[in-house]
Amino acid sequence: MQQARVRLAGTDPLDLDDICADIGEIATNTGVAMSGPIPLPTKKLEVPTRKSPDGEGTATWEHWEMRVHKRLIDIDADERALRQLMRIQVPSDVSIEIVLED
Repeated sequence: MQQARVRLAGTDPLDLDDICADIGEIATNTGVAMSGPIPLPTKKLEVPTRKSPDGEGTATWEHWEMRVHKRLIDIDADERALRQLMRIQVPSDVSIEIVLED
């Protein structure tokens, strides 16, 4: 049977966990096998900037950071389950990728 690999990525881990819980409910309601969610390593994007706008004074820096959290879920590719999976409301800051594999 084919499997669907769902990759989720976003800046808020609570949003990702909510979507993972929705996918888990779909799997239990349709009776398909699901493995995951597997937390993947968090990507940290750091941007150092100078505090002083004109370059005068001491060299003080601010460090801004954005963290991108990722989850991976494998679910059996049942037609009913995939239809319900496509209807999940996903926030704008969360990206979802669904790939069918053998």
